[in-house]
Amino acid sequence: MQITRQADYAVRAITYLAQIGSDEKAATSQIAEDQDIPLSFLAKIIAQLSVAGLLQTMRGARGGVTLARSPEEITLLEVVEAIDGPIQLNECVNGSYQCPMEDCPLQKVWYDAQADLVSRLKKTNFGQFIDGN
Repeated sequence: MQITRQADYAVRAITYLAQIGSDEKAATSQIAEDQDIPLSFLAKIIAQLSVAGLLQTMRGARGGVTLARSPEEITLLEVVEAIDGPIQLNECVNGSYQCPMEDCPLQKVWYDAQADLVSRLKKTNFGQFIDGN
């Protein structure tokens, strides 16, 4: 499994904002330059993260982007899912999928692997990335 480039850029942007301080605003252009993200792509990502309640955006001379909550309250899972949607390693872990194989020996492995990944991402918050942590 690989997250999309868009989710990777979202994680970079949130990490950047966490590191500059939760009370500080940053211009989208500054984030794009410092994190090597195409500006037009980042603008779309910031809009999605704002809709998801992870960022606040302000227009104008004193505008910019800031975290909507403290870095400790924003999880890696929230950011990835805000961009890519729910984590799903295989279609058989979707409750509505009807697997053609009865008693598939791999289904439990997929469920467990997905649960482990989701748990790990949920336990990881952006406060952990401040000051080199």
